[in-house]
Amino acid sequence: MPKVPLEPDETLHVLVPSRALGAAVEALSPRVRAHRIDPAEAAPTAEAALAQVWVPRSSGADLPGPEFFEALPQLRLVQLLSAGAERFVDRLPEHLLLCNARGAHTPSTAEWAVTATLAAQRGIPFFVREQDAGRWSPTTHRSLVGARVLVVGAGDIGRTIGRMLSGFDVEPTYVARTAREGVHGMDELPDLLPDADVVVLIVPVTPETTGMVDAAFLAAMPDGALLVNAARGVVVDTDALLAELSSGRLRAALDVTDPEPLPPGHPLWSAPGLLLTPHVGGAVPDTNARAAAAVTDQLSRVLAGEPLVNVVDRY
Repeated sequence: MPKVPLEPDETLHVLVPSRALGAAVEALSPRVRAHRIDPAEAAPTAEAALAQVWVPRSSGADLPGPEFFEALPQLRLVQLLSAGAERFVDRLPEHLLLCNARGAHTPSTAEWAVTATLAAQRGIPFFVREQDAGRWSPTTHRSLVGARVLVVGAGDIGRTIGRMLSGFDVEPTYVARTAREGVHGMDELPDLLPDADVVVLIVPVTPETTGMVDAAFLAAMPDGALLVNAARGVVVDTDALLAELSSGRLRAALDVTDPEPLPPGHPLWSAPGLLLTPHVGGAVPDTNARAAAAVTDQLSRVLAGEPLVNVVDRY
């Protein structure tokens, strides 16, 4: 496993996006110096230019240009506060290691996936709209209990979704890039889709998963099935999904979209059978603390000369 080379008495300089995270990393050891920096606003100071580690903001900002990295000759590691790494994978200098905060968003993202599935199955969005309109509209909707759920992505979050679903008498079927015990390979997906009441997407963004949920994928799902996207918007072909929603054949629950943010007037806003949230699956109060803990754990490994964890495969 890769390491960040550091001499026994060498100071570890870390670029951080906030004072709170800076205080947390400096509390690790007198050898750690934190430098708060926003690459969009300023170049690194002379001392910050000694940084071996950069912790970017978790979202929202564009990646800095080549001049930012040229000003950091000692930089060896980019440590993310998020699990998703697709913004960075092919846009960093080749010599840099990239690590994510795997696990920091797991409980909250899994919770969103189960919440959205349960709400969509029981028709909660419909009843909320009826409440807003002051209408008493008793109708029968589907159930999650005993549903046939296909979880596409068998990593940490996918497995946690499965454990949460077990409370609803659901035994999910898992699909992942590599087949293994209890997990089907992606090549088996077309044969599994027709039997799924619910399909949950929790895959990383790769060349193989981008646009994976296309017209053929959706056509293989049975009438009335629910698509739940807790991954990234680009995994789903938006036009193909809109066609299925507009026809009323399929339903969906999305925390992510393509494009994102969803612009005003986009047809997804008014698509029938759609529960939509604005990429908040991981947004609960404890997430920031878990992400900060992932960073400090990684820096502790650097200080101790130990191998890094959560290293991202940059293809």
